[in-house]
Amino acid sequence: MGDLHHIEVPNATHVTHNTVVNSRSMDGWEILQKHTAPNALHNSRARYDAPKCDKDTRVEVSRELMEWIKDRDGSQHLLCMTGAAGSGKSALQQSIAELCADDNILGAAYFISAADRSRNTASTIVPTIAYQLGSNHPILQCSVAAAVERDPLIFSRSLKTQMDALVVRPFENLRRSKEYNIFTFPYVILMDGLDECQGEPSTTMDLGHVNPRRNAEDRQAELLAAIKNSLLNNDLPFRIFIASRPEWAIHTALGAGGSLHKLAYCIQLSDQYDATEDMRRYLQKRFKEIGLRIGQPDWFTEGEIETFVQAGSGQFVYVATVFKYVSERRASPVHMLKTVLNWTPGQATRPFEALDILYTNILSNAKEGYEAVDAHSGRDFLLLFRLFCLNVRSNLSSLGETYAPDLLSAVLDLESNALEILTLDLRSLVYLKEDVSGAVVLIEYHKSLISDFMNEPSRAKDLFVPGSRVDTHLAKCCMQTIIKSPAPRSLPNSWEDMTFSEQCLIIAIRELDYLKFAVAIDDEIVDFTHKGGWHKIDMVLSKPSGVSLVFLGDWDQTFCWIGYVDLVADDLKKRRPEAGAIMSKYIEKWKPLFEEKEREGKDSDSDADSTSSGSDDEFSDSD
Repeated sequence: MGDLHHIEVPNATHVTHNTVVNSRSMDGWEILQKHTAPNALHNSRARYDAPKCDKDTRVEVSRELMEWIKDRDGSQHLLCMTGAAGSGKSALQQSIAELCADDNILGAAYFISAADRSRNTASTIVPTIAYQLGSNHPILQCSVAAAVERDPLIFSRSLKTQMDALVVRPFENLRRSKEYNIFTFPYVILMDGLDECQGEPSTTMDLGHVNPRRNAEDRQAELLAAIKNSLLNNDLPFRIFIASRPEWAIHTALGAGGSLHKLAYCIQLSDQYDATEDMRRYLQKRFKEIGLRIGQPDWFTEGEIETFVQAGSGQFVYVATVFKYVSERRASPVHMLKTVLNWTPGQATRPFEALDILYTNILSNAKEGYEAVDAHSGRDFLLLFRLFCLNVRSNLSSLGETYAPDLLSAVLDLESNALEILTLDLRSLVYLKEDVSGAVVLIEYHKSLISDFMNEPSRAKDLFVPGSRVDTHLAKCCMQTIIKSPAPRSLPNSWEDMTFSEQCLIIAIRELDYLKFAVAIDDEIVDFTHKGGWHKIDMVLSKPSGVSLVFLGDWDQTFCWIGYVDLVADDLKKRRPEAGAIMSKYIEKWKPLFEEKEREGKDSDSDADSTSSGSDDEFSDSD
């Protein structure tokens, strides 16, 4: 059809139509094939053992997905499913692809993989989709081939231009031909792993200014825009299903004000569906199969399965990793199971290696993207993320407090929305949520990320942040906050009545005992001393409510704080005697002050108890 030539003869009584078949008619199709990614197909040889859902797992979400796909009259032609890393998105996408293929409705599928160079960029996505669609009908195939022949450079053009030339216009030709019932055409287009789509290699000489993460995000955004402007805006019959981690491109497009905000049907897999029971069934089935193979049906217990399910915190990748390790074909499953259950840091075995690779890749990419921003020059992404993680678990504050992110950000000399910026590329591992008070808190999809991986150097390796670095950085930040804070003329009696800057000052004083664990910090302490830092602390503690506001009436912690600071002063005197002596002068002043405040607090508690007891007696007598 693309080679039809209409010839009119002037002043003739008739018109002659000649159909000339170009001898190169298949060249366009052959050229197209060279720009496809065979490994990206749902049934490719490279993906012969692709993960997919067991028949009795993910039943509800699979039903919702297939109902949406088969509702051809539905107003939304795009479905976006987002979920945490390892939540089972790719397994679901593979299962849906096979179901659609069995029903003869699968038009095209593309499985992106960051680890496969043949399918980790956007350059082959449109040609591969066009190839699969064209393979379903000869008229469509000829139209696609003709488009390539008309413009052999089509593959170097924008994604929208490619989509229009290789998909939209050829399909419109097929629809206009009236030789085919368009309603019977396989109409489902699937795309998995949008977040793994990387940017194209730079063709410029100025490689030093290329931000790979930003480049990848721009390419992902361009792909989403092409889908919207070409496939959704042209009244085509396709139902498009995209699965991705909730990274910047798709998160922005689906969010309020985003280009796909009202156009897409959204499923948040990790939030809307609890996979706990499916994970339990998955391990039960797999472990029973191993039992049949080794002739030991009772080789595991339900309690052991429950241990893994709870540790997985709803993310399928955890139990899949456990099963992969336990089912090692050259080892005893019984021995491997005991190894996983009893694993402790320092052992040579690495049962969670697959999980560690997942965490490492995501954190490394996030670190690279964050530190490439000019405004973040000199910042340590992993250190800052570690500080916020410790805060979430109340392991940062000496009093077990969890500080509001904006307060902690101010003490760390960061922008007020620092936590949101830090987690921009970590949405597949953590997410932000408002608590009952309206404060933003950090929630982790994977409990093992912070409690296990980031705490263990043998697992985190180069991403491990030693405690001494955390202690030193926080101590430095506290000293700087104290120096920069305005000198308090007076202090209110309650935390709620304090200004934001006053609250930052109180936090910085409270956490200054991190000096005891900091390393190589003499110069900063001397500078703090010369700039009147200890005097400003004295101004706060000397106020009537100062001590109680800083230490919240926790007298054990109050004397622990003064003890740590005293040790720091004694140690500093050995190297910087002048600054150490100034510290000691203030410490000796505060010790009796703390003792006096403790007595007042205990007397107040005693009076309160007596009043309460008297009230009870009076009530009993009157009764």
